[in-house]
Amino acid sequence: MSVRQRRPAGPPTNRVIVGDCLEELARLPPESVDLVFADPPYNLQLERQLLRPNNTVVDGVDEAWDKFSSFAEYDRFSRAWLGHCRRVLKPDGAIWVIGSYHNIFRIGVALQDLGFWIQNDVVWRKTNPMPNFCGKRFTNAHETLIWAGRDAKARVTFNYEAMKALNDDVQMRSDWLFPICSGPERLKDGVGRKAHPTQKPEALLSRILLASTVPGDLVLDPFFGTGTTGAAARRLGRRWLGIERDPVYAEAAAERIASVRPLPALALETVKSKRTEPRIPFGTIIELRILEPGIVLTDERGRLRAEVKADGSLSLAGRQGSIHRLGAEVQGKTACNGWTFWHYEAQGVLKPIDALREQARRRLGLSTPVPLGGVAATE
Repeated sequence: MSVRQRRPAGPPTNRVIVGDCLEELARLPPESVDLVFADPPYNLQLERQLLRPNNTVVDGVDEAWDKFSSFAEYDRFSRAWLGHCRRVLKPDGAIWVIGSYHNIFRIGVALQDLGFWIQNDVVWRKTNPMPNFCGKRFTNAHETLIWAGRDAKARVTFNYEAMKALNDDVQMRSDWLFPICSGPERLKDGVGRKAHPTQKPEALLSRILLASTVPGDLVLDPFFGTGTTGAAARRLGRRWLGIERDPVYAEAAAERIASVRPLPALALETVKSKRTEPRIPFGTIIELRILEPGIVLTDERGRLRAEVKADGSLSLAGRQGSIHRLGAEVQGKTACNGWTFWHYEAQGVLKPIDALREQARRRLGLSTPVPLGGVAATE
């Protein structure tokens, strides 16, 4: 008689868990989460009220959850929740942590000590930061995010092409410009006050999720607050799980997320990455007779003319080599992407031979549907 092993239950999804983050994280199954976004207490160390020049009180962060008796206590707390997050992350999972100068450097040390592998630090530049009322230091106009894989071997998801498309076909930089959360997006309580003192803009979370997850991924936020992570995840077709110890915040988050309208599946399709496409040598294009030996390829302007040989090499003015090597030689360069440099003529229009690779993949049965979101990458 065979004995069927019961698989451990997966984590709950698309819900807010009300409770202490350390206790609730410990209950989640290991290697079950794709991404963690954490906006932990900053430990601002405020000793007195902040006043404006007109002596009105600045509505800052003075809640008990942001107060720690010492740096050592804060470090113990940070290492505890980070350790739990590392346990629940899948082998290729990643974490984003946001903080200010009060805490982010201590968080960075803890991440590295626990075995996380830092991918990037990202600076969120605020277009409308709170002024410095005392005039004793620079206006604090940014916060820092650390993006890290579970360990050095993690092939974390990075949707490079999607980020480039989002930035007008220019590589996305590590300094991001967003306003602080205000206006209609800012959740208010029953008397019109801010529902949460550190609510983050949904645009910031949307970019993080578009950059480092794909639809269907599970995103965990252990300091859920009023649910910005869940709202962005629901809108972008990601699953989410929030942990929040304050039932008032949790209720506000649940109501907020329930009102979010998810985008249709087609709207979630992002730029297809070439990194996961099956490799097609130029010789395969010739073998499949997509191009015939003897055909002439040119540069984009039609000035250089190279003849295609039966072995997939090119010949031009007594020189012969691969599409890449000959392309480099004729330009006097050390390297060249021959797929984009050499062009063929189709109906009177010059097109890069790169366009032929998808045709070859279809012939070989290697073509895949456009992925919703992106691919895993190591750099």
